[in-house]
Amino acid sequence: MRRSLIAAVSLFVLATPAMAQETGTPVFLSSQRLFDKTAFGVSISDPNNSGMALEGYYRMARGPMADFGIRIGFRNPNNTGATAFLIGGDYRARLLHHSDNFPLDGALTVGVGASLLDNANQLFVPIGFALGRQILLENSTTSFVPYITPAFIPTFADNTEMYFAVGLGVDIKFGTSFSMNVGGSFGDLDGISASFSWLH
Repeated sequence: MRRSLIAAVSLFVLATPAMAQETGTPVFLSSQRLFDKTAFGVSISDPNNSGMALEGYYRMARGPMADFGIRIGFRNPNNTGATAFLIGGDYRARLLHHSDNFPLDGALTVGVGASLLDNANQLFVPIGFALGRQILLENSTTSFVPYITPAFIPTFADNTEMYFAVGLGVDIKFGTSFSMNVGGSFGDLDGISASFSWLH
């Protein structure tokens, strides 16, 4: 357990600064689902330093190891006064479980979504794999999930592009009904984000 804790913390510290990749914003999923049935919340982000984005989301559990979500929001590109409408959905399935031989959990993440703006529409189809590990604080109801999520993000607009980004962040769960995520991404798609979730 001690080696697992050290490995997870090292992962968070060493991998420098994720995207709700399906809407082009830097909000990534971690390897761990922190709710039993549903979760809803809000994300605030600054994708590519090109204007703030605000999104609401709703997630539902699907079996013990998977969940899916939808998100809707808006972004003001470069603070120009124009507003992009964001909509997307994603699915996460946990495929790896930590063991004595490998200290991290892993989850496949896939999604599809769009950023809609006059003469600048984009469709995103991200495919990623999240690696992380839940760390429980002793004598506390607070837990942490530091994670790293490399992702390929095919993007369709006037020209088709294949982006690659690495998301890095931490989910923090307080008690049984609230969590927050802080994170960022680097690679072809940069940015920072913060999300706040109510859990059920």
